[in-house]
Amino acid sequence: MIRIHPSLLSADPLNVGQALAQASSADGVHLDIMDGHFVPTLTFGPWLAQAIAAASALPVEAHLMVSNPEAHLSPLTDSHVGRLIFHQEATHHAHRLCDEIRRLGALPAMAINPGTPVETLGDLFSELDMILVMSVDPGWGGQAFWPGAVAKVERLRQLGYAGDIEVDGGIDDQTAPLVVAAGATVLVAGSYVFSDRSDPPSRIAALRQAAEQTQKGRR
Repeated sequence: MIRIHPSLLSADPLNVGQALAQASSADGVHLDIMDGHFVPTLTFGPWLAQAIAAASALPVEAHLMVSNPEAHLSPLTDSHVGRLIFHQEATHHAHRLCDEIRRLGALPAMAINPGTPVETLGDLFSELDMILVMSVDPGWGGQAFWPGAVAKVERLRQLGYAGDIEVDGGIDDQTAPLVVAAGATVLVAGSYVFSDRSDPPSRIAALRQAAEQTQKGRR
């Protein structure tokens, strides 16, 4: 089953509670943690993660676009974030980081930027709950989808990765079928769901329909 995780990065920051209510038909909440160093933007912290986890029945995952992911683990797991996604490019000790995330009671996942080859992840397949393929360069919302992400998803499946593959960046009802056909199972959508003129429940439904029709065609 395809899962839809709206990104609150694109929601109105003055109405996060309303955005959560509008996204209640989704399967999870994607929270982008940016430090202004690994990426230029500075965004949310553990205090917001805690408030979101308390206010929503949906599972919350934190995408750590930070230079020192090790420093952010405990504050986020203490805030009841269920999955922590760190960037391969941000740590030299990914195996140790996965162990620490599990010790703290969360699920470890790894994100890779467009310029990072998927072949570098092979030794970690058994350690990861999920792999996030970035279909834009990380740092801000509203970017156009990078088509090269499709081949990266396909390559992960060819290499034998059987877990969830999430894709983040430029996902809408037109690009979702491309990555689902390649083997993606989790879709992050920000601007498509929360743009000024969108109706989030309708956008989530349209995204789910487009993705699931494609997945049925793969079987």
